[in-house]
Amino acid sequence: MSLFGQDRSFLHALPTADRRSLLAEGVRRVYEPGEVMIRERDTSAYVLALLSGWSVVSVGTERGSRLILALRGAGEVVGDLAAVDRGPRSASVTALGTVEAVAVSGDRFRRFLAARPHATALIMRQLATRLRSADVERRALASETVLQRLAARLVELTERAGRRADGGTVLELPLPQHDLAAAIGATREAVAKALRLLREQDVVRTANRTVVVLDMPVLVLLAQGRARPGGNPAAASPPDV
Repeated sequence: MSLFGQDRSFLHALPTADRRSLLAEGVRRVYEPGEVMIRERDTSAYVLALLSGWSVVSVGTERGSRLILALRGAGEVVGDLAAVDRGPRSASVTALGTVEAVAVSGDRFRRFLAARPHATALIMRQLATRLRSADVERRALASETVLQRLAARLVELTERAGRRADGGTVLELPLPQHDLAAAIGATREAVAKALRLLREQDVVRTANRTVVVLDMPVLVLLAQGRARPGGNPAAASPPDV
């Protein structure tokens, strides 16, 4: 399962001239932390090309909570599905920190794609990648423990947004526990319990909105379901965590 998109973002994969042409079609916007950039079920069709910062893609659940589907950063576009199929928004996009973006109307984005088959191919590949990721996510929710899913998220965050520091790797994305819970389809209480297990075995260290990974090899084994806190590769994760 993955919170991130392809290694090479849509904007960065475009030829320089095409990238400039697309950005020239829109209007620059700045979103403050926590501001909703796109709202689920809305009928708007604009596309946001992200220039800086991180945003969270999420959907509401029948229980009134939310499930985080992805993190989107600089170089990526969000809102493209509604622009392409003209249907309601399938998810909300919220600024995690300050986000700078260029808003391009759905009509202009469709014209941009129609004139550039290679850009259309990039969008189709992006949509296919997200669909495959959603399939993996559903399988993980059905078959993996909270501890295993949390470990997998922390491994991914460390690899994609980690900064080396004394004794470990600091996650640069300030995800609080309720967001970590929303990112793995678990309750905040279950995530707090799993983090406590990881802290007790010196796999991670936590502070206010900060996670430091201390033992990456053990975290990887936990993500693979081949260890429990303590680093024993032969032991399975506790069934209630």
